[in-house]
Amino acid sequence: MKNERHARSFRDLLVYRKAYEVAEKIFYVSKKFPKEEVYSLTDQIRRASRSIGAQIAEAWGKRRYEKHFVSKLSDADAEQMETQHWLDMAASCGYLPQEEKEVLETHLKEIGRMLNAMMTKSHLFCRQDFFIVKEESEAFLIDD
Repeated sequence: MKNERHARSFRDLLVYRKAYEVAEKIFYVSKKFPKEEVYSLTDQIRRASRSIGAQIAEAWGKRRYEKHFVSKLSDADAEQMETQHWLDMAASCGYLPQEEKEVLETHLKEIGRMLNAMMTKSHLFCRQDFFIVKEESEAFLIDD
């Protein structure tokens, strides 16, 4: 018998964990950006990178509806691409060493591949039998 692991929460998803790590790294890297960028580039790159994980969490909450699940994963993928854009901008402005940018970009591209695989195999995440609830307690039963 095959030993299968099932995610019980969005926090169990490897793609979520990787997105969270990237957002943390970007937070620390962006602390070195100039003060005049605090309300522009710094804010934008932090928002976009943090939104990747948030969109994955929202997708998890919408698994009951496969099209909504895929839509939120698509939003997460768009946020990782936006984050790549801001990394390009930070590097071209001299705020981020090219090597650091490339490492972060590699992680973002991996997240993108994982998200696309999840979208392609969305039916595996949205199976209806995951949502069947068996109530054994009488507390939720209607008393006639």
